Amino acid sequence: MRRTKAKNASNGPAVGQDLFLGLVAGAAGTAAMDLVLYARYRRGGGKDSMWKWESAETVKNWDEASAPGQVGEKIEALFIHHPLPDKWARSTTNVVHWATGAGWGLQYGLLAGKSRHRWALLASLGPAAWLSSYATLPLVKIYKPIWDYDAKTLGQDLSAHLVYGLVTGATFAALGRAVSGRRAKEGSP
Repeated sequence: MRRTKAKNASNGPAVGQDLFLGLVAGAAGTAAMDLVLYARYRRGGGKDSMWKWESAETVKNWDEASAPGQVGEKIEALFIHHPLPDKWARSTTNVVHWATGAGWGLQYGLLAGKSRHRWALLASLGPAAWLSSYATLPLVKIYKPIWDYDAKTLGQDLSAHLVYGLVTGATFAALGRAVSGRRAKEGSP
C-alpha cells in the first residue's frame, strides 16, 4: 500500500485509515494470541470452554484478575477514590486486554502506514509489546522484574506475542491491500 506524495498530500484521510486498519488488525492479533494461549491452557489440563476462558468468566474479584485486569483496577482507582466493587474485575479484565491489543495495533498502523521498513516493524511489534509488559508492569507491582522469571515462562510469553505481532502485521497489510484495490476499482485516489 505505497502512497505517492501527489496522491497523499494532506495525509489526513490516509492517517485515519491507517489508524482504523491498525485498530482492527490489533484486535485480530489479540484474537490469534488468545487462541495460542487457550490451546496451551487446554493442553495443560484446563477445562473451561473457549468463551468462558476468553471472557474471564471465572474472574469474580480483583485477586483473580489477570495482569490487564489489575492494570485496569489501578487506573480506575485513580479516578474513583473508594474500593472498587469486585463485580468490575471481569469486565475490566476484558476491556483492558482488548484495548491493549487494539492500542498496539493502532500504533503499528500509524507507523506502518508511513514506513518503508514494514518488515522491521512487523518483526519488532510482538517483542516490543512483550518487553514493554516486563518493563512497565513491575513498576506498578503487577509483574516481578523480568530476571525473576525462568526462561521457559519468558519464552512462552514471547512466542505468544510473536503470534500477535505477525497476525497484526499481516492483517494490516491484507486490509490495506483490500482498501487500495477497492479504491482503484472505484477510481478513487
